[in-house]
Amino acid sequence: MAIYVDFVQIKFRGHKWCHMLADSLQELHEFAAFIELDERLFHRDASYPHYDVTVQMRETAIEYGAIPADRRKIIECAKKLKVELNDQIEQSSHS
Repeated sequence: MAIYVDFVQIKFRGHKWCHMLADSLQELHEFAAFIELDERLFHRDASYPHYDVTVQMRETAIEYGAIPADRRKIIECAKKLKVELNDQIEQSSHS
């Protein structure tokens, strides 16, 4: 299991932002809590679930073990996380 950050730098509200993903949603949320990311930075309704992180947050994530990942790896993780989230949503609707 691993945490990944991409190289994207989207300018928004005076900051440069990128994305943080993981091999599982649990791992993603646990790592985000560990580095004290605000839960509002999690985007579950985006095209794929991820955290938006500033470039500075990205550096903190890397210091604690996140792996800078290329587009191919990010897309691979994004697809897995989307399936996992959809499965969770489906299971909770049957409860």
